[in-house]
Amino acid sequence: MEIERKFLVKQVPGNLNSYSYHDLEQAYLCTSPVVRVRQEDDNYYMTYKGAGYIQREEYNLPLDKESYNHLKAKADGNIITKRRYLIPYDKYTIELDIFKGAFEGLIYAEVEFDTLEEATSFTPPSWFGTDVTSNPEYTNSYLSKKQL
Repeated sequence: MEIERKFLVKQVPGNLNSYSYHDLEQAYLCTSPVVRVRQEDDNYYMTYKGAGYIQREEYNLPLDKESYNHLKAKADGNIITKRRYLIPYDKYTIELDIFKGAFEGLIYAEVEFDTLEEATSFTPPSWFGTDVTSNPEYTNSYLSKKQL
């Protein structure tokens, strides 16, 4: 089960180079339910995500590079590319996504939680902006279908 909230960002922290990061590429085979393939650095996955926003089922299965490329070629729509910075905050990790390519300029932050209660009581840092957790236009699956 994935429990997370997503926020726009008012101001990117100035010390990004001090945090670890992953370069991500993901392609969507289906958006309802969500079935995507992702390259994260040198690792490859297929992910299924159920319905919902703040809380939903999520399953990740490992792929090899050949399988990833084969499935990516079958994807519909836009391929999403971004750099994800991992920023410690209290007992959480903020995943700051800075998009590249077709969605350059889009930046948002996600925080994952162990419980729904934690998620709803979370106080974000001051550099977070609007909470877009329940706005479907800020899902990567939506972006994959967006006309450019």
